[in-house]
Amino acid sequence: MSRLIVVSNRVNPPSDQGEESVGGLAMALAAALREYSGLWFGWSGKTTPEFTGQLNIQTAGGVTSATVDLEEIDLDEYYNGYANKTLWPLFHYRIDLAAFDRAFGEGYGRVNRRFAQTLAPLIEPGDVIWVHDYHLIPLARELRSLGVKNRIGFFLHIPWPAHQVMINLPRHRQLVEAMFDYDLVGFQTAEFQQAFEEYVLSEADGVLVSPGRLKGFGRLLEVGAFPIGLDAAAFAGMLETAKARRMHDLMTACTVFRHLIVGVDRLDYSKGLEERFVGFERFLTQNPDLRREVLMLQIAPVSRESVEAYQEIRTRLDALSGRINGEFADVDWAPFRYVNKNYRRDELAGIYRAARVGVVTPLRDGMNLVAKEFVAAQDPADPGVLVLSRFAGAARQMKQALLVNPNSPEEVADALKRALTMEKAERIDRWEALFEGVTREDVTAWRDNFVAALTGPRALQRPALVR
Repeated sequence: MSRLIVVSNRVNPPSDQGEESVGGLAMALAAALREYSGLWFGWSGKTTPEFTGQLNIQTAGGVTSATVDLEEIDLDEYYNGYANKTLWPLFHYRIDLAAFDRAFGEGYGRVNRRFAQTLAPLIEPGDVIWVHDYHLIPLARELRSLGVKNRIGFFLHIPWPAHQVMINLPRHRQLVEAMFDYDLVGFQTAEFQQAFEEYVLSEADGVLVSPGRLKGFGRLLEVGAFPIGLDAAAFAGMLETAKARRMHDLMTACTVFRHLIVGVDRLDYSKGLEERFVGFERFLTQNPDLRREVLMLQIAPVSRESVEAYQEIRTRLDALSGRINGEFADVDWAPFRYVNKNYRRDELAGIYRAARVGVVTPLRDGMNLVAKEFVAAQDPADPGVLVLSRFAGAARQMKQALLVNPNSPEEVADALKRALTMEKAERIDRWEALFEGVTREDVTAWRDNFVAALTGPRALQRPALVR
């Protein structure tokens, strides 16, 4: 192939000044682009009074990006609307929070068409296009309508819901049919892949031609599980930076004679934060002898503030954190710190290193790279323990963590106690197995496996119409 073109809703490549503040997904995509030399296309994050399709092209951190501005109505209907009020809650099994508004669907289709119309002139023969996440499911259909015949792959970073959940979406069949304009669709886990296959078999009279190859809507489609990984060595290397060392020293000083329990999540109802807070409260209630030996730090940067469901969860978490400290704090100690601030990745590495327990307990998650970052940051001679939700995609790979049902306060409380009282030898054994997996199934393996599947001998020719 000549180039790899990555397409995502937002473009956030690392800067020439450093990568410490860039998120895990952005780091993964930037690594792919450096390896295959290509282009990162998507929304700039800015709005304009009228969409013009004018491109802003720049190169930073070794990555060339091309971005476009969207209109305010696009932001409301496509991003805040269909993507985050319809697809996100539905795919995370929160049908009660999903908004099914026809205008949202129209905005979603309009932005995908605009993306395709702006991107198509940039595509050269031999380029391979890699589209990311639920914001852009119909993009291949729009590109095909413009005559693009290049290989196009799609990777879903969030869960794919069960068949009976998916059919709650109006026009669900049209959305899934659009996915058959890709050559390859990738999921985080085999479970999500199987759920997609079940939908196609049930709703589209599909046929599983062979493992990983589906027939439906008159086309053939390759599907597969490609669990996303972490650049573990690079993340561990951040521990040597001044900011990481300073944060580690600060947390160590704040928790002297105590053990740090840490959670780091975007403020979202899918992350199980309310359930985690209640689980920690149960731990404090059941273990009075351990209360003053712990400090729990929950970092939860605020996001999507214009979406009502996010405003409501923030109010509930504020109340819960206040209740926990009000009940258990003393004049010289409080068990809980709840922070709505965003921290750089190198600072988070220092925080993880200082923690005895990492708590990653989403109600449902595609993968969750925080779990892998926590493992990568640990001291091999005295590692902390990972408490991980069974419903995170990472649980399929990280079986040596303490796996819990986040809906059960008792399970969370029991896991916290076990983690805090675990002997060093067991902590080391568990960590070594986890670290080996994190380094082996890393971001490079994810990238190379997906690109190889998209461009390899099984890659389908377009158009792949079947009878």
